Amino acid sequence: MFTIRPLTNADAARIVDLILPIQQQEFNVAINLAAQPDLLDIEAFYFRDGGHFWGAIDTDNGQLVGTVALLSIGQGAGALRKMFVRSAFRGKEFAIAQRLLDALIDYCVSHSISTLYLGTIDSMKAAHRFYERNGFTRIEKTALPAYYPNMAVDNMYYYRTINTFALS
Repeated sequence: MFTIRPLTNADAARIVDLILPIQQQEFNVAINLAAQPDLLDIEAFYFRDGGHFWGAIDTDNGQLVGTVALLSIGQGAGALRKMFVRSAFRGKEFAIAQRLLDALIDYCVSHSISTLYLGTIDSMKAAHRFYERNGFTRIEKTALPAYYPNMAVDNMYYYRTINTFALS
């Protein structure tokens, strides 16, 4: 059993312990904590300007097993960030990624965020399929709005309009 709840600065160490090994060891992404200062100040980075950060918590042991964040980037748009789930908890059996994304989409609907953008890397094939199943369309980097805050390691991009796929 899992619960989805907001994460704050008090959860920063647990967030780092989840995300960095997935990035560095599982997907060999050349990124470190210094390149992700947002992970050390969740509240200032994500909650300012109307964003949010969620975690999936295993109710049996309190372990953080997944995260997703929304960075409000203005103009009715948001950037989906930090979508990570521990490998042992991926897939339809647990549906953690889906539940995290549903929480983010519901938040977008209730906060008038009508477009989502995200950046990812080409080696995360399962993530690409997940995003595409959830209404995201792949776009070229040149199609991103000028105000999109690109991460240096990203080399694939997606967008989704919320209005037509809103969850109620």
